[in-house]
Amino acid sequence: MTETRADLLAMLPDELAEYFRSIGEPAFRGKQVFSAYHQRGLTISEMTTLPRALRERLAETVEERMPTVSRKLVSAIDGTAKYLLRLSDGHLIECVLMRYEHGTTLCISSQVGCAMGCRFCASTIGGRVRNLFASELVGQLLAVSRDSGERIDGVVMMGIGEPLDNYKEVLRFLRLVNHADGLCIGYRHISLSTCGIVPRIYELAKEGLPITLSISLHASSDERRSAIMPINRRYGIDELLTACVAYFKETGRRISFEYTLIAGENDGEAEAEALAALLRRYFCNREPIHVNLIRVNEVKESGYRRPSREAASRFCQTLCRLGVNATVRRRLGADVNAACGQLRRTAERGELPNV
Repeated sequence: MTETRADLLAMLPDELAEYFRSIGEPAFRGKQVFSAYHQRGLTISEMTTLPRALRERLAETVEERMPTVSRKLVSAIDGTAKYLLRLSDGHLIECVLMRYEHGTTLCISSQVGCAMGCRFCASTIGGRVRNLFASELVGQLLAVSRDSGERIDGVVMMGIGEPLDNYKEVLRFLRLVNHADGLCIGYRHISLSTCGIVPRIYELAKEGLPITLSISLHASSDERRSAIMPINRRYGIDELLTACVAYFKETGRRISFEYTLIAGENDGEAEAEALAALLRRYFCNREPIHVNLIRVNEVKESGYRRPSREAASRFCQTLCRLGVNATVRRRLGADVNAACGQLRRTAERGELPNV
């Protein structure tokens, strides 16, 4: 039986202190390691605040799961940087660094691949390989911050994978990045996107973490949603929106709904009116909600087409006219295919350009 190695990057300061006491080292080594990892993005071999003998001992006995940058593409349009990261076992994931006037936000992955099977998404092609460890989740922020030289101010969990399908590791990640001695990213600057694993939404509401919940909705009827999102066959729209109402009541945090517009499928006037009626039925204009409209990213395997800007604008105007707050998401990094899953698929097919 293989002995499980300690994963120091996934430990909170008190856990690190206990670990070092257990191996006969002073507890303050835990604070040194946490700071070196989370404030400077160092690997164990680079932590010169530790004695060389201890560094060598740790290198032989602990797990090192810091991702490394395999490829970086930077948009000439808006400076968005798309990263292809390699994990310690060789698997590839993606994250995207987005720059705004108020700071930088990193969109991260939560799994290698995805089991949810949404028909419009490149991330789910080939299914889920495995969950990411909390160390690999926080490691994305550390690797990108180190490469870019920029502080990460916010996080969106909207990359490859379904965060609530990796619930335990995601919760640990959230507590790690929020810690005052580490990256110190406020919970209100973190958004978690889910396709709708209803029991986990109720659990998350009880965790006391005031993050923003984003729901991948994409349709206003069970029939249409089930056709493009298999999760809806297990947890229908009524169960999902009832859970969203409960999440708001428990946390007081606004719910955001993602709606991918697919030309000729769900982007017409009738669909906009049906979506507005659905959301007003559950939220009754009392709870703050927002609909984020996204023109679908064209993936060869799906065959779906992106609607025009005009069609997206009309859909948005209809929602607003009917009392539902909505905007069309600005497409960042269009020239580097910044949508999640695309770069990884290209790399796995051996088609990465020499840039």
